[in-house]
Amino acid sequence: MPDLAEKNPMPDAVTGVDLMRGIGAVEAKGFWEDAWSRVLRRRGAMLALVWISIVAFFAVFSPLIANGLPLWTEELAPDGSVEAAWSPLWENLTSADLLLIVGAVVGVPWMALPLGIPRSTRLAMLIVAALQAGFIVAIGAGISAWVRGANPPAWALEWGREEWFPTAAATALGLLFTILAALIPTCDAWLGRLLAVLLVGVAASMLVADRWVDPLVDHDAFIEREQAGSMRNVWTLVPWSPNQSRSDLYLVKPGLPIGEKLGVEGGFGERTFVMGSDAVGRDVMSQMLHACRLSISVGLVSTGIAVVIGVTIGSLMGYFGGKVDLLLYRVVEVFMAIPVLFLLIVAAAVLPRNTYVMMAIIGCVSWTGAARFIRAEFLRLRSQDFVQSARAVGLPLRSILFKHMLPNGVTPVLVDASFAVAAAILAEATLSFLGLGPEGQASWGKLLASATNTTGTFVWWLAIFPGLAIFLTVLGYNLLGEALRDAIDPKLRKAAQA
Repeated sequence: MPDLAEKNPMPDAVTGVDLMRGIGAVEAKGFWEDAWSRVLRRRGAMLALVWISIVAFFAVFSPLIANGLPLWTEELAPDGSVEAAWSPLWENLTSADLLLIVGAVVGVPWMALPLGIPRSTRLAMLIVAALQAGFIVAIGAGISAWVRGANPPAWALEWGREEWFPTAAATALGLLFTILAALIPTCDAWLGRLLAVLLVGVAASMLVADRWVDPLVDHDAFIEREQAGSMRNVWTLVPWSPNQSRSDLYLVKPGLPIGEKLGVEGGFGERTFVMGSDAVGRDVMSQMLHACRLSISVGLVSTGIAVVIGVTIGSLMGYFGGKVDLLLYRVVEVFMAIPVLFLLIVAAAVLPRNTYVMMAIIGCVSWTGAARFIRAEFLRLRSQDFVQSARAVGLPLRSILFKHMLPNGVTPVLVDASFAVAAAILAEATLSFLGLGPEGQASWGKLLASATNTTGTFVWWLAIFPGLAIFLTVLGYNLLGEALRDAIDPKLRKAAQA
């Protein structure tokens, strides 16, 4: 159906009577639709979105693109016939890998296709589904590591050896977070909401139970057997894993065939390290691609934690004011005085060095900006007529704060969140550069730190590639935040038009 602009093209000049008849009328845009249209008009914001989309793509699909395990393997008999065939790469994908791939394949069409459901409702359902599945997978992986760790309790060690334990633990986690997700009113249709959370809970639980134990992999065995002629492999685009190292392939220059380094010809020697190798013989390009996941996850999750804490405390300060505001603002000032980097350095020395601890610490100390923005907005909104009406009809406090006031005051927080993501990525890169990042994970900061090796020699490819990735990612989020700030601020919009 054509809109008003197509039915009534805009003439050079219109009168009041023409406007009453619909001549020259233009269909009004929603607030966020208008804001995003203004953001997309800026070339810098468009380039930032393109780069962030590239980083997000590799964060999801890097295990399928850069992996030292074959996509498909065929074991050959002495006469050349195929004895067995399987996919080593598929069998060694973790539950987190599979969750991200399934989420991207399902989530992008869910948001992009015209399904007749408001996009705000779809976004809320997608966020709840991501949190539900993420908690199930993350806690399941933590329980698996704890049971198989160095000093688990006797009962945990005994249960961990039983075949029923992974299924029971995954089912219990799935049931718990499915019930919690079903209580969140993402949409009015309770039956559809229940079916959605049940589907997500069952799928995530199955992933946890199926990938309970990470198998031990010998990457070089596939290469050696292929060279010996007893195996035929189909490799990925980048046939190296980020933790796959060979001492005889240290500091190979970008694009140099491995055969020239090892003095061999053909077969394995024809491979190249596109971005070179590091001091222990690991492929730099594989590490660069897998490090996208660490940067994106740390930035988004820690910022999400900070926004939740900041919005909750800021809304209480702005709504009640008085002594509540005075007391909670002192708490805000205390956290503002905490140096995040030094706290992360201390935490890395006394706490487990993993991604989840880093996310939690960054999120729990960087919420002050969101709290101050929400406080200012709620101080302005609490005297508005719609808030007074909500109080008069006796709505509960949580409904007044988060259903009526928050949608009208959350805009500055969303802008600040873009800058917070960039700051979190920079904090993770700094920690990894200092050697205090998550253990066993590829990181841009860790690569950058190895640019000057133990002999003091500067390795240019270990400085340029990760340094450029950090710079472009942080710059992209800052450009996006500035564009969004200018689009939603009417004063800045008028100044730009003047």
